[in-house]
Amino acid sequence: MEFQFLGTSSGTPSKTRNVSALALRSLGASRAARHWSLIDCGEGTQHRILRTHWSLHDLRAIFITHMHGDHCYGLPGLLASAGMLNRTAPLTLVGPAPLRPFLEGVMATTELGLPFPIEFVDVTRLEESEVLPDLRVAATALSHRMPSWAYSFTEREVERKLDTAKLEAGGVARGVAWGELQHGRRVTLADGRVLDPRDWLLPGRKPRKLIVGGDNDSPELLADEARDAEVLIHEATYTEEVLKKVGPGPQHSSARMTALAAARAGVPNLVLTHFSPRYQLENKGTQTMADLENEAREVYDGQLFLASDFDRYVLDRERRLTLQA
Repeated sequence: MEFQFLGTSSGTPSKTRNVSALALRSLGASRAARHWSLIDCGEGTQHRILRTHWSLHDLRAIFITHMHGDHCYGLPGLLASAGMLNRTAPLTLVGPAPLRPFLEGVMATTELGLPFPIEFVDVTRLEESEVLPDLRVAATALSHRMPSWAYSFTEREVERKLDTAKLEAGGVARGVAWGELQHGRRVTLADGRVLDPRDWLLPGRKPRKLIVGGDNDSPELLADEARDAEVLIHEATYTEEVLKKVGPGPQHSSARMTALAAARAGVPNLVLTHFSPRYQLENKGTQTMADLENEAREVYDGQLFLASDFDRYVLDRERRLTLQA
């Protein structure tokens, strides 16, 4: 699985960070899957995409965590650009119920016509839809000033190796039959036996699972969902000190809150994002990214990352998460 941050700031963009957006795809068993998904689409997301390898023609679905502007204001412009680039493939939009009237209102008032169909999926009915062919998607309700959600992405299928010992014991000669079974196709042997690939493949590895959270002041709401996940991507808008000064009104998480929830759930990889613009790089201000990192490391001993725009990560088949150069 591969994902890349297109925006990691909260509320407003800064000189180095745009507002929320994340590109995600499953590389597939053969690393051939081209389609990808977008989670949130803050203003300016299409400009970020222009600086990456992602193509609007291959975009399969967009998942909106909630309707605050820094997570969805870029959507009309991105769709308009996709249309002007002659996209024709259908696109699925998943999100809270207001997503549809929001977008349809913009389209009506700006006379935006699209040359491709859009399918709207209400997040509360996501389990009724098969949005992605290669990933199962589930939604978890969070706690924010408006309805907000986290999306979990789990591989539908994993590669399986042939049970060669069983094949040899069953008198199935090496050759074309083995190749067909490996590719999941039934085989009819010369002696009339019909072999179902499910009977001749070893158990597969654990499907990889990744969770992307929307804005949320209660990361423990993801505890159950995160217990079998390899990666949790979650906001860390403030440090504890700043959160206490700001108060509960904005309903965001601190780095410590998120890290503590991840530690309790046993998530091996935690990626923090959605940082207040007040946190600068080292030696650039009184409040720095190091403050967020140090606070998280006090309570979390897994692999910790603080996301930056354009950071690209790969979760390999051995469930190792690496930041790509």
